[in-house]
Amino acid sequence: MSSRLDAARPETAPAETSRFRPAIHFTAKDTWLNDPNGLVFHNGLYHLFFQNNPYGNVWGNMSWGHATSRDLLHWTEHPVAIACDETEDIFSGSVVVDHGNTSGFGAPDSPALVAIYTSAYKAASEHHGTQAQSLAYSADAGMTWQKYAGNPVLTRNSAHFRDPKVFRYQGDQGAYWVMVAVEAQHQKVVLYRSEDLKSWDFLSDFGPANADAGEWECPDLFPLAVDGDPDNVKWVLIVNINPGAVAGGSGGQYFVGHFDGARFVADACSVAVPGGVSALGDSAAAAEALQQCLWLDWGRDCYASVSFSNVPDGRRIIMGWMNNWDYANQLPTTPWRSSMTLAREVRLTAVTGSTRLIQQPVLAGPGGEDLDAVRSPVHSGSFELQDSAFRLPEAVPGRAQIIAAEILPAGAERVTFHLFGNDDGSAGTVLSYNAATAELILDRQRSGDISFHGKFASVESAPLVLEDGALKLQIIIDHCSIEVFAQDGKVVLTDLVFPEQGSVANHLAVTGGPSTIQTLTVTALS
Repeated sequence: MSSRLDAARPETAPAETSRFRPAIHFTAKDTWLNDPNGLVFHNGLYHLFFQNNPYGNVWGNMSWGHATSRDLLHWTEHPVAIACDETEDIFSGSVVVDHGNTSGFGAPDSPALVAIYTSAYKAASEHHGTQAQSLAYSADAGMTWQKYAGNPVLTRNSAHFRDPKVFRYQGDQGAYWVMVAVEAQHQKVVLYRSEDLKSWDFLSDFGPANADAGEWECPDLFPLAVDGDPDNVKWVLIVNINPGAVAGGSGGQYFVGHFDGARFVADACSVAVPGGVSALGDSAAAAEALQQCLWLDWGRDCYASVSFSNVPDGRRIIMGWMNNWDYANQLPTTPWRSSMTLAREVRLTAVTGSTRLIQQPVLAGPGGEDLDAVRSPVHSGSFELQDSAFRLPEAVPGRAQIIAAEILPAGAERVTFHLFGNDDGSAGTVLSYNAATAELILDRQRSGDISFHGKFASVESAPLVLEDGALKLQIIIDHCSIEVFAQDGKVVLTDLVFPEQGSVANHLAVTGGPSTIQTLTVTALS
């Protein structure tokens, strides 16, 4: 196998595409990746498993790649963890630390890591044509894996039953494992219960609801305290969809509600369309309904987001695939293709009578220390702009930039950040706040290389409400991406971009009236 791998993996990328490799986002060295799998914290390390083609840089030969990190920014890639074979591809799933040794794969003083993954069975298998849930286990903290001889452990004789997320639930009936998976083409989340991870009993299902025009994939279910109040805990159900997301193609939605150990019931305020948007047809009403759904990200390039298991202190951290199935196989990079979003810590907060997720990028170490950061204010104190532009530090090869700003738009019609631009203004990515429509807009129609796919050039928008008249932005620009966290993470927007060589100019502009720039800081991060 090693000779086949070597033949499929060029040692170096051409100069014109290697410059796109991110500084602080994970990419495989020289292969394809997609959905994050098996996210787990164990023995001081965050483990990122991911859908991986070990033999090339387009989708296929699905196996679980593996990387580890101590801070969620610096990653070490390891050999393939769970490999496809002649009978099955290894589709998405999750990893748990079996502290009680319920599976018998470990010992009470040395718990095994157990992966619950989807077997996508091939023609050589007796289960050909179906997808079912299987197990693998590791006795050496995730470095090597053994498939369970009794696989599959759960089947519905379905061709599209996949993506199990498993967690330990403690309730009135004691503790047990809960699996959240999907019947993808029926737009249903299905829940099961187990005592030992090997035998499963059906609990309930959820859906269709809200965005349901495409396949439902990669679900997750977890509790969070609203505004940190332990007496007000709600459950968040993440459901990714492809196609049919708000920005087109792939995307992630969520529901907020209650889980009693058997059934998830969504709060009425998080269900825009109980029967699903697809029932409205291809109409203006359907488009309006999509805008009312709850979205993890309003951009084109955040999909398959799921959370890490076993994170200390009750933190809930998610990560997604920074790509879109509309054009994923055509991205202009080689030999690697695709990356992950930054890890994001999520919380619940009350917003105008409803409960909403907020997301913040993880940009510091576990003790709160900055990581390889060079931070400087680009202007001391507040200042006013009116129909003018303010130059920001240029993008720096080898480093990402974090632009943090708090702006009072006041009488301005538009506040705009021009990113990855050139000197004459003919190219670049434009992030703007439109006061008349109360929208945050990201326009990548002139962002650089847009020719590789007809659906890549796009304009994304998200509703944004000012808070005490203020626009708060944290903009993270890496070599081929822009992630925007607005209003302290209430609105998130992520897009890929592939700037032309030398397009490094950044500036802030205000048009149509005055704005007060309260704070403006740029941080370089390697």
